[in-house]
Amino acid sequence: MQKRNQNVIPVLFLLFVFLPNWAFTQSKNTTEKPLKLVFITTCVHEDFFKPLKKGMAEAAELMNVECSFTGTEDVDAEAQAAMVTHAVKNGVDGIALNIIDPIAFDKVVEDAIAAGVPVVAFNVDDNKTPNARLSRVCQNLFVAGEELGKKVADEIPENSTVILTMHSEGISALEDRRDGIKKALQHKNIKWIEPITGIFGEESALVIADALKENPDAKAILCTGLADTEGAGIAIEKEDETKNLVAAGFDLSPTVLHHIKKGHLAFTIDQQPYMQGFLPVVQLTHYIRFGIVPSNNEIGASFVDKNNVDKVEKLIHEGYR
Repeated sequence: MQKRNQNVIPVLFLLFVFLPNWAFTQSKNTTEKPLKLVFITTCVHEDFFKPLKKGMAEAAELMNVECSFTGTEDVDAEAQAAMVTHAVKNGVDGIALNIIDPIAFDKVVEDAIAAGVPVVAFNVDDNKTPNARLSRVCQNLFVAGEELGKKVADEIPENSTVILTMHSEGISALEDRRDGIKKALQHKNIKWIEPITGIFGEESALVIADALKENPDAKAILCTGLADTEGAGIAIEKEDETKNLVAAGFDLSPTVLHHIKKGHLAFTIDQQPYMQGFLPVVQLTHYIRFGIVPSNNEIGASFVDKNNVDKVEKLIHEGYR
């Protein structure tokens, strides 16, 4: 009986997600123009978004819609907000938006929804001020930062110097993780060194290496995003591989997994970006076609360390992690 119940749950989920879409496609003329959805993000070429794009593309194929992925080269909330306005004017049917700022997108989201274009948040949500977006698909970033801090707490002595990195300024997600880390370690009386590293691993490594030279007593490097997590591993490997540092961060890439295997990074926290691409497509499509209201999805915080790195590495090569 237990085995049968376990099988029923995924079947029911698949029916809920795809049966309405199948009925829709069967009842419409196959020549009808498909829905057009767009994802609008910051740091559009960051490697973090590769599995997210895969999730978006696979959901688009399943739901019979067209999806594009665009955004700003670096952090530019004003330019990113203008892209939302431009997408609405160009007749897009739905928008998934990376809401990196708690205020900058309020007006354009309201305008889009008033024009009949639904908006859902992905990757980062506006969790500090009211926003008209219909749902969010993302990690609880502050809690994830707390989890990182708790996991390394026993390895960091009181009154230590810790390098705490962000790859870019003005991204609320990184600030939330930073604040969560600090809260978890507030009892340690830590001296925080907080460099901004840049959005690529190699340039991040140079910044982190400089911070290590300026703070030779540092006991840890704690990172808040992909580029600086890669940079921490690269810097430790190149600059001082034998130094007794604890280093950890967020997100997945072949570079991050390499440094976990080598022991340069203790662990990373995955936020499962594939689902951040997949679920907004399903939500927007079902809302536009059937009026099914989107719901919030907490993506979770998954630890990757030496114990599970080989399994995760295989999934990275397949594009799912």
